[in-house]
Amino acid sequence: MAGAKNKYQIDMCRGPLFSKIVVFSVPLMLSGILQLLFNAADLVVIGRYAPHEAMAAVGATASLTQLIVTVFMGLSVGTNVLVANYYGAKNRKNISRTVHTAILLSLAGGAVLAIAGIVLARPMLTQMGTPENVLAKACVYMWIYFAGMPCIMLYNFGSAVLRAVGDTRRPLIFLLLAGLVNVGLNLFFVLVFGMDVGGVALATVIAQGIAGYLVLKCLMNSRDACRVKLRNLRIDPAILKSMLWIGLPAGIQGAFFSLSNITIQSSVNSFGSLAIAGNTAAISLEGFVYIGSGAFHQTVVSFAGQNLGGRQYERIRKSIIYCMLSAFCICLAMGYGFFFAGKQLLAIYNPDPAVISWGMLRIRILFTTCFLCGIMDVISGALRGLEHSVMPAVVTLLGVCVLRIVWVYTVFPLHPTMGNLMLSYPITWLITAAANGLYLYWICKKLFHPGYRKGLSRP
Repeated sequence: MAGAKNKYQIDMCRGPLFSKIVVFSVPLMLSGILQLLFNAADLVVIGRYAPHEAMAAVGATASLTQLIVTVFMGLSVGTNVLVANYYGAKNRKNISRTVHTAILLSLAGGAVLAIAGIVLARPMLTQMGTPENVLAKACVYMWIYFAGMPCIMLYNFGSAVLRAVGDTRRPLIFLLLAGLVNVGLNLFFVLVFGMDVGGVALATVIAQGIAGYLVLKCLMNSRDACRVKLRNLRIDPAILKSMLWIGLPAGIQGAFFSLSNITIQSSVNSFGSLAIAGNTAAISLEGFVYIGSGAFHQTVVSFAGQNLGGRQYERIRKSIIYCMLSAFCICLAMGYGFFFAGKQLLAIYNPDPAVISWGMLRIRILFTTCFLCGIMDVISGALRGLEHSVMPAVVTLLGVCVLRIVWVYTVFPLHPTMGNLMLSYPITWLITAAANGLYLYWICKKLFHPGYRKGLSRP
């Protein structure tokens, strides 16, 4: 056995499937909503109590920050898949090896990211064409934010372990506690000390430190195979190799995805600080629309991983279908709901009519087509859960990243408007979803064949 199952864990290989998917995914969606609310609180405080340049500064760093962290974040996907698979196979020893490797990797990777972010902040922001009136504040935000990167990595890797065994409730609780601290410190640093972007970044780092500590403490107090013992922290070469094989393509995919977003952000920057501020507010709202997409991506990774380990192939098929339909419906409902309330929602961030007008240009196109992103995310999550991470990374690299960059340098100059720039999103979502969907169909056709036997390529 993989250890004594506690009340927070879910056995995804047995029992009613759809109800377990709901129980698993709802805390993920609530976690996503909370995280976005806390991030939105950052922007609301900045937008209302600081000059619009401060809000633009936070927005200017978003795509760059994502680029720097996504490779290591991809490795957390590898952690999730490995732990889920070993849990489904009842392999207690390998669960422990994976958990201890993941925790140490998160701390080491966080330290590397901290140094990289601090060193590269100014030159990369300058290369992106960040306006001079925004650059200094953007640098301050990144320097402080990246100083807390070990805590951010620890929380994400630890949460990946918990999700792999069906525990999505405790990460939600930890996030709630940390988020409340974040909001309180935002107001304190900005209103009392007048720290604008520096205060927001410092509040985020402190909150992430709390979240990282709580998830580590949770794993140290665990009574099953996921228990962390500090004296056992070491990098297991075989486990790391498997983690890299599964997670690195996801990380590289995310990095190139971010690179394409940086290219788009650079084009947005050319419209000035008001456009940056409006785009930043719209991106914040965008996260709420993608709640279903992200939650069911993570859900299908865990359910496919556990059931692959348990060789429950019919449950894999049903998990994919349930998650895809759920993501489609939620993204469609959220997208159009936020579209119709767009102006009112943008005004919460910044009441400036010019900022609202720029934000609506993004909302009109992306929010009405975001269901395509939901389908794309579930398909790629299913492939990763089935330990096929390289092909979706390649397809996404070509279908999303390369095509968006090509769009920016070919189609956009012909008609240099924000609307034309935003069209690159739904077009690339559709192409990527179709290509990965065909590959998933081929994998499932082979996997579900009665005579198929899955060979393990990892320890």
